[in-house]
Amino acid sequence: MTNESMDPLDRLLAEHACERLLIDFLHRLDLGEPGSVAELFTPDGVWDWPAGERRIEGRDALRSYFGSRPADRLSRRLCSNVLVDVHSPTTATATSYFATYRVDGWTGGMLPTRLPANVGHYEDTFHRTDGRWLLATRTVHLPFGGPTERLRPAESATGAPADAPATPAGHG
Repeated sequence: MTNESMDPLDRLLAEHACERLLIDFLHRLDLGEPGSVAELFTPDGVWDWPAGERRIEGRDALRSYFGSRPADRLSRRLCSNVLVDVHSPTTATATSYFATYRVDGWTGGMLPTRLPANVGHYEDTFHRTDGRWLLATRTVHLPFGGPTERLRPAESATGAPADAPATPAGHG
């Protein structure tokens, strides 16, 4: 059965389920438990970053990889231009763009705006198993990126650089 022969409502529901999965992935990394993203992959799922020479295979390895993020990391990811193509009732692919804002050493408070740590796109494959869409592969393409900034201790607490005077939030 090809995409054209699928019922339009079934195709729309599959597209939505895959988009929702991608949003859940980013939400878990930024606001949830990072190691739990492993549950969004098939048991033999793969996270692949060819340029970073990282290939993580299987849920246990994925749980360990994403769960090892520094506890003091603050990150927010923006995802857009999500294009899901449903190929059959059990397979789909997607491309989405992302920008990641990220610092380590955060202890609370609001920080001054920074440039994104990286900007790129994901290429994903999905499989539907037991009525649930899961990531089979997620490949990261990162044309813009750099190291994660580590805050100095005073910067995170006040939101201002350690050598700058503190300014109350919303005032200047």
